[in-house]
Amino acid sequence: MKYTVSYSCLSHVGRVRSKNQDNYYCAGAVRPLCETSPEPVIGRVSPKNEVLFAVFDGMGGEEKGEVASLIAAGCAENMTVRDDTVTALSELCQSANDTVCAYAAENGGLSMGTTAAMLLFSKDSITLCNIGDSKIFRLSRGKLFQISRDHLGVSAFGKRPPLLQYLGISPENLVIEPHFSVGDIVDGDRYLICTDGLTDHVTPEQIAYILGGSIEGASGELVECALKGGGKDNVTVIALEIRKNKFFDIFRKGEK
Repeated sequence: MKYTVSYSCLSHVGRVRSKNQDNYYCAGAVRPLCETSPEPVIGRVSPKNEVLFAVFDGMGGEEKGEVASLIAAGCAENMTVRDDTVTALSELCQSANDTVCAYAAENGGLSMGTTAAMLLFSKDSITLCNIGDSKIFRLSRGKLFQISRDHLGVSAFGKRPPLLQYLGISPENLVIEPHFSVGDIVDGDRYLICTDGLTDHVTPEQIAYILGGSIEGASGELVECALKGGGKDNVTVIALEIRKNKFFDIFRKGEK
């Protein structure tokens, strides 16, 4: 199937934090750690092989969350698909988990980790993988659905729920269990991958409205909406739109 994916991606430190501990992998681009005035990453790709989009929300004191999310983005950059897409994403998660754990051990047993939310586009399908509470939404025929699975525990009243799964868990303590799902390529579908810096401040109704507009402007509008809502956390978003190549389909039908 011939189709294109249009995308826009933006990561912002927010209004409160001094460091941006988020990172992303957007069709080959990783967030520069030295950036002071972030600009959206905007483009379009026609997947001949696999194309990956992902966000990572780092956790840890000082700058260690920033390191964890950067490690995960680096593992995404080095991912290869040898067998099937689920296996490739599982291997990516395991590699990132092992590398974050090794870095923590080599630096005095640091407490650090990162969430991951990823969509891998191949010729005929989309594979979802997430671990933690960074979310993935699908906007289809005007309706918004969360298609990722939050790995959250039960919280005390008024407290934030604890993460049960993330990258950076020592194998001696717990086995990581990312969530996977495989879906079809549907013309006109839109997707949003985001950290909780967005969903803590922006309602599903606002997300659906903005995601339903211009994809090129969606990342900037969503981040601005989160900042207006308080911007208490770093916020990273990737907005995506699928469009089938109808000219190719017509040509193929003509061949028959």
